[in-house]
Parts: sequence; C-alpha cells; structure tokens
Amino acid sequence: MKNVEIKLRAHHGMCLAFFEGKGYSAGFTAHMAQILEYLEQENPTVTVVAEADCICAACPHLANGICESADLVQSYDRQVLSLCGMEEHSPSDWESFSARVAERILSQGKRSEICGGCQWSSICKEKEALYRL
Repeated sequence: MKNVEIKLRAHHGMCLAFFEGKGYSAGFTAHMAQILEYLEQENPTVTVVAEADCICAACPHLANGICESADLVQSYDRQVLSLCGMEEHSPSDWESFSARVAERILSQGKRSEICGGCQWSSICKEKEALYRL
C-alpha cells in the first residue's frame, strides 16, 4: 500500500484519533488498525469524502457498497468537512488532515455536537480531554 492515495470519510478523522482496538467485529477492528498504522507510518495523500471509504470496506453494516446508516454518517462527514473548512474530495496528506480535525473539532470540544449519539461516543468522551490541554 506504499504511497497509495486513499479515500477517507471525513468523520473517520475523528474515529481514528480515538481508536483503541474496538470495533464492529474482529475483522473490522483488525482492518481499522491496519489502516491507522499505514496512515501514521506513510502519511499518504487522503481524499476526504462523505461516502464509503477504505475503512468502511470491512464494516459489517456495508452491503453492496451501501451503508445501513448512510444518512446519519453522511451528516457526520458534512459537519466535519464544514468545521475543517474543506470541500468533499479535497486531497490532503494524512498528518495535515488529522491535525486539522484535532485543532478545529477535538480541541474545541465539538465532537459531541457532531456524533455524540454514536455507539462509540463513550470511548471518545473518555479521551477527548487530551485534546483540550
């Protein structure tokens, strides 16, 4: 996967910041860990989108390319794009996108406004204080 441009859902910038090895299934969790490791080691160009991405590919809630909760997660994506001052399909290196999410959303305490009802929100809530120091 060296220097491959990848598609990344905008809200996954937040998910990856708080990822701790938990997920929808063992396969999904392993896949997400592999993606995060690649992003951190290679700092590839990511195309920030509001549609299924490289992480969604292993999600058990994605059937035939369609997410069971597409409307909800697309609203998360649109809010992240807006707060980060980005358009959909904007290219960015991973480190810059991750830093923008941290600076404009996580350190400002805006994560819960975007996805506070998400089933993983309790994990994020425990860790988000680290971004506000």
